[in-house]
Amino acid sequence: MTNIRIGNGYDIHKLVSDRPLILGGVQIPHELGLLGHSDADALTHAIMDAMLGALSLGDIGHYFPPTDPQWAGADSLMLLTQVHQLIQNQGWQIGNIDSVVVAERPKLKPHIERMRDKLANVLKLQPNQVGIKATTNEKLGPIGREEGICAYAVVLLVACE
Repeated sequence: MTNIRIGNGYDIHKLVSDRPLILGGVQIPHELGLLGHSDADALTHAIMDAMLGALSLGDIGHYFPPTDPQWAGADSLMLLTQVHQLIQNQGWQIGNIDSVVVAERPKLKPHIERMRDKLANVLKLQPNQVGIKATTNEKLGPIGREEGICAYAVVLLVACE
């Protein structure tokens, strides 16, 4: 058995009115928010899927199905805590996370440090173990037309000694 595992994750949600925009556990001022069964935090969802994928444990839909009313409006940081506990119970810890959020608007740079700090706090990591970048889609495709926001994440897991 190797002592490291890598997982990648992806999530996308549609932008709609009358919903808050939450990314990395941070509510970001914007006239549109992400539509989803939970709080639709695409960044946190991508990170959770990467964590689960590294250990071949399926995806977040398996653990928190959108058909289950108990997850309606759920705080994704609470879900992240549960996924973190699951990987720790399997004998693994996070080495680092690298992620990117793709959105035309709003500009995310002013919010990245708070997102990183929130995620690091929930996962009991140092902030320099959580990488978050933001980019646009150069006005191409559904993200470029501001129909949604997506996120990609890669997580390195290290076996606990």
